[in-house]
Amino acid sequence: MLSMSQKLSQNQKLSPQQIQYQKLLQLNILALEQRIKMELEQNPLLEEVLEQDEEQELELKQEEADDDLNSENDESPEDEFDIEDFMNDEDFEQVASNKSPDEDDSRPIAPARGTLTEKLLEQLHLLDLSKDEMILGEDIIYSLDNDGYLREDLHKIVENLKVFDHIEISYERADEILKKIQTFDPVGIASRDLKECLLVQLENLDFDPYYSFLAKKMLKEHYKDFLNKRYDLIKKKMELTSETLKETISLIQKLNPKPGAGKIEAEETNQITPDFIIEKVGDNYIITLNDKMMPSVTISQEYLEMLNSTKRKRKMTKEEKETRKFLREKFESAKWFIVSIQQRRETLLKIMRAIFEKQYEFFEQGPKALKPMIYKDIAEVVGMDISTISRVVNGKYVQSPVGIHELKYFFSEGLATSEGDEISNKHIKELIKEIIKKESKNKPYSDDNIAEMLKEQGIHIARRTVAKYREQMKIPVARLRREL
Repeated sequence: MLSMSQKLSQNQKLSPQQIQYQKLLQLNILALEQRIKMELEQNPLLEEVLEQDEEQELELKQEEADDDLNSENDESPEDEFDIEDFMNDEDFEQVASNKSPDEDDSRPIAPARGTLTEKLLEQLHLLDLSKDEMILGEDIIYSLDNDGYLREDLHKIVENLKVFDHIEISYERADEILKKIQTFDPVGIASRDLKECLLVQLENLDFDPYYSFLAKKMLKEHYKDFLNKRYDLIKKKMELTSETLKETISLIQKLNPKPGAGKIEAEETNQITPDFIIEKVGDNYIITLNDKMMPSVTISQEYLEMLNSTKRKRKMTKEEKETRKFLREKFESAKWFIVSIQQRRETLLKIMRAIFEKQYEFFEQGPKALKPMIYKDIAEVVGMDISTISRVVNGKYVQSPVGIHELKYFFSEGLATSEGDEISNKHIKELIKEIIKKESKNKPYSDDNIAEMLKEQGIHIARRTVAKYREQMKIPVARLRREL
């Protein structure tokens, strides 16, 4: 049976401009730069601001264009925007020229250095190899991970060359080429595991022959015992004196366990570009957004005049109407994009200042002074939603006198001390790290020992919590921290 009824409900819908603003908030400084460049390519009404003298010339032309618009009567009912209001808007002026003539537009440029991949390829090309063998060598080098290890199975590399490149090389010959690559600088590169990496270095670097022999024997015959630091067992099995065992272990510890050391890719990809910079000048701190090198965008004068010329016409052809519609849509898109960038800038600075005020002691004293803080604390201060705080914090970094930190670092839960104060769990991690740093290497502290020591400082946490924090910091258990 059909029936009719009325229902009243409230729905919140975001406008396209709000959605764009929220998306821009999520971007870090490098992603925003790419986003601006993409928008410049897609929207002809946007253009990058030129040098300072050319900027002034453009602004003068825009003012003249605005004056022309003011003298005209708007006879088109479809116009729902006021170009003069927008072009004279302070927000627009700030974004269109976000660089002051007094500001230094330069930033340190890293010295040009080849990547490790390029250096390895140079060494490969010095070998007397056939064309097919050279291709195999290049495949091996391109397959290395950031630690310099060959994680891909050599059989698979050989098989792929056969299937996709019609290159047939025996596994035995491929292994010979791999072993040659392992002797490149840095020695041990392209090893398939840690054991092979250490042995290659012992074979090819200049060490004391006697201790080098013992080290190779230890790794080949007692590798698991070595990894688990069962030194007493190794000493007994190899019939070594304490001094000889210590020298042998010391030699192995001098070897490089990660020949790639994160340098396989270009060094720039491993660098962090901070979104904020906090500088201390005297007793005061200055917080700035690291956007000096960001392209400044404005409305294209050429297309703006084209839009104005279509407005003056009372009668237009179909093509002219379509052109006007296209220009109007692109103008609106450009206008909101510029405003969204400025709103993003203001929001980021507002939130960063709030974080700074809450964590002032951290910037003065370091990690030990970090206070417990959650997103809600900042949301209440700046009058924004928690989701907005989350978008701003995610993936963004701040550079300050105490180092470079991800904004997420400043947010942590708190634990109560015996005196009733709250302490950040990150502070507790720092205390654990400090305790372990000062421990005797011959007899490291167990998690129970650490929990007892924290209890003496008024911090009551269980042994399992100590273990959890230790694992999060990637610190091994006491047995594996023990040294001779």
